[in-house]
Amino acid sequence: MDVIMGTWHWSISGFLIGMVMLLLIYFGKGFGMSSNLRSLCSMTGVGKKIAFFDWDWKSQRWNLVVVLGAMIGGFVAKNYLSNDTIVQINPVTIEKLEKLHIEAPQAKLLPDALFGNTVFTEPKMIVVLILGGFLIGFGSRYAGGCTSGHAITGLSAFQGQSLKAVIGFFVGGLLMAHFILPLLF
Repeated sequence: MDVIMGTWHWSISGFLIGMVMLLLIYFGKGFGMSSNLRSLCSMTGVGKKIAFFDWDWKSQRWNLVVVLGAMIGGFVAKNYLSNDTIVQINPVTIEKLEKLHIEAPQAKLLPDALFGNTVFTEPKMIVVLILGGFLIGFGSRYAGGCTSGHAITGLSAFQGQSLKAVIGFFVGGLLMAHFILPLLF
């Protein structure tokens, strides 16, 4: 159990993702989480009113299993395959968090100030969540896919638009982390 519950080297998950992508490419399938949201909306029949959702969602039923697997896998990993080992965080990161008045996550992966339940009680954080959700939805639609679709599937298939999108994701993340986040805290 120590092997399963311990931290794995990045190359192991990278190799596994690569193998899955080879199988998907072999069978002519693509992967992405935002396309599942499109499928879920199409299933409701909203495609009769909005052309974007008018498509054959049944051809993507297999991809809905990915969402279900991600939810079940997250639950199993959190409740049955995690141990109480304190995650080692770079001291420079902890110092930067302290400058933003954000406590270090301690034994957690993420700080409570950004990802705890208290964010739902602060009006400023609720606005940030709503605005962030809107921007993510808009960005996924504008880019023609989400980070997993472009970074995993698109780059695996050597799609130039995916390379541009991934560069944009990284630049946006850097801008957020270094310039916008400090303004919020």
